[in-house]
Amino acid sequence: MDEKQNACEGCGTAACSAKGKREGESDKEFEERQALANTLCRIEHKILVLSGKGGVGKSSVAAGLATALARRGKRVGLLDIDLHGPSIPGLLGIKGLPVGETGGSIQPVRTPEGVVVMSIGLLLRSRDDAVIWRGPLKYNMIKQFLSTVAWGDLDYLIVDSPPGTGDEPLSVGQLITDADGAVIVTTPQAVAIDNVRRSITFARQLNLPVLGVVENMSGYVCPECGTKTDLFGSGGGAAMACDMGVPFLGNIPIDPAMVEAGDEGRLASYLTTDAAGAVAFAGLVERLVGVVEAGESAGTGPVVGVGQGGA
Repeated sequence: MDEKQNACEGCGTAACSAKGKREGESDKEFEERQALANTLCRIEHKILVLSGKGGVGKSSVAAGLATALARRGKRVGLLDIDLHGPSIPGLLGIKGLPVGETGGSIQPVRTPEGVVVMSIGLLLRSRDDAVIWRGPLKYNMIKQFLSTVAWGDLDYLIVDSPPGTGDEPLSVGQLITDADGAVIVTTPQAVAIDNVRRSITFARQLNLPVLGVVENMSGYVCPECGTKTDLFGSGGGAAMACDMGVPFLGNIPIDPAMVEAGDEGRLASYLTTDAAGAVAFAGLVERLVGVVEAGESAGTGPVVGVGQGGA
């Protein structure tokens, strides 16, 4: 408690609400709120990755964003709050790596690219273990991940949330009150688009800015001839973003090489290649950084790139 108070006392932000106890707040509640504030104030940008429907590749997008940002020289953390289906450790090849503890803080796992990662998947004893929790336990686990993990000084914290608008995205949206916003992931077909519209409404109700929509699985590009085939349709994400008045960040095509790389824990290595999906991720991150750091508009119309238009 003393260390946390000293950190707050040395902060130059006079208006920070964590510097003093609130009326009726217990010592424990104040300590927990201050620990969370001490962690979050060292992270410049916080981005939630959301989707209205499962199976759209949201975790791959979150892992790809984090890795691509690290390759740009950013200090990046990746928090996996999909407590019932954690995918991040497998995608990044860090399953089974030990999570340490130092001075009461949880030490996250660091990938070769420098991304610091925390996921409940790193804490389970077996890949067959199931997390069977109700809302309050989920909230407390997410708060612990945010406040007691030694994230350090970061340029970006990417939060991979489970699909839908339930306990986990609601909890993190309430705990990170100064998030830059959300990246919404969809696939082109109507059944996914309809659910993603609800995610945008969810973000607005939390006063969480929508940084942009990503259309994943946007066409299959043949590695032999370069021909693009729209297996699930194309353009639905851009059209929905335009209709909802939110930015559209771009398309990511279906690439069997990316699927294989993710299954084998080599997603980070895949992103260094000139494959269609890797090129798409590079453009996506370029636009996202522009939106977050420079205040640029990604626009609400289609972004022509790999997997769409004349690509």
